[in-house]
Amino acid sequence: MLVASLLAALITLALFSWLAGEVGRGATLRLDLQVRALVHHWSSRPLTRAMLVLTFLGSEIFVLAASCLAVVTFLSMNRHRAALWIVLAVSGGGVLNSAMKHAFHRPRPTPFFGYPMPSTESFPSGHALLALCFYGALAALCSARVRDQSLRVSIRLAAALLVLAIGFSRIYLGVHYFSDVAGGYLAASVWLAALNFAGRVRHWADG
Repeated sequence: MLVASLLAALITLALFSWLAGEVGRGATLRLDLQVRALVHHWSSRPLTRAMLVLTFLGSEIFVLAASCLAVVTFLSMNRHRAALWIVLAVSGGGVLNSAMKHAFHRPRPTPFFGYPMPSTESFPSGHALLALCFYGALAALCSARVRDQSLRVSIRLAAALLVLAIGFSRIYLGVHYFSDVAGGYLAASVWLAALNFAGRVRHWADG
């Protein structure tokens, strides 16, 4: 498992590096615009309302509040490692997101539906990155002690669908390109894989 964790971290890092390079030279723009137009073509008022709710669930303020609640809950259950995992996953993801936005400095597309233009850069999507860091870590921690296999799978599947829906909402609302969202997922995957590898190294060293 230690080798698998290392390979996962390296593979996701390689994929993110490749995507970042493609974004940097403008190679993704044609696909980004096609996806943007296709998604906008299927817009509707009910769907827009749903997307606004979903995008709020991936916002920095909501993820921060939910993370604090999760940490307090884990601490009350004497699950200190789980609480630390949430802190590291979300805080590290936030630092990573800010650093990369500043480094790539990609202009955002024009939002749809009168949605306010965010003040930060476009690549990678912070909503996608933070959503995967928080909901992914939370689902893994919550399902780790569930004995029922079907319930364990259901928890992780629900988290995955929520994270994907949050990323889709950013494209739907027009504040991100497809490659921004993909970059956010890959960056979060790199960070979570690195945390997982570090945790297994510590366990191996202690054992």
